[in-house]
Amino acid sequence: MTDYVTLLKENDLKATFQRINILDVIDKSGHMSVENIYEEVIKIHPSISLATIYKNIVLMVEKSVLVEVPISGRKSKYELSKSDHIHLVCTECGEVEDKPCIEETDKVFHALTDSEHFKLNKRQVNLYGVCASCQKALAS
Repeated sequence: MTDYVTLLKENDLKATFQRINILDVIDKSGHMSVENIYEEVIKIHPSISLATIYKNIVLMVEKSVLVEVPISGRKSKYELSKSDHIHLVCTECGEVEDKPCIEETDKVFHALTDSEHFKLNKRQVNLYGVCASCQKALAS
């Protein structure tokens, strides 16, 4: 289990019960929309408002505790910040799958950034397409 208190404090945020619960819900699911986060958090804390969820998510994205994964035509999903990886985002169902960066992709990223004299610190790559399940459903 992730130590959410330390994670928040390392990123200059107070470890409030709201933030800890938001992180726990996201960590268990991987990638979630604000509405799905809210639906899960109110099971534990029914008095928490959707506005509080939004406010905390925006703040945690700004502090790099969370990462926003934009999804074309849908609401963004959020995940805990972790090592660099690639997102495979289904434009049909909105599911997001993590894939590790491999040596070949690292070479491409560094070739692109080195040629521009740009120091690469972190990357977020989102590849958009149709997942295998949706391809099957569309074919039938």
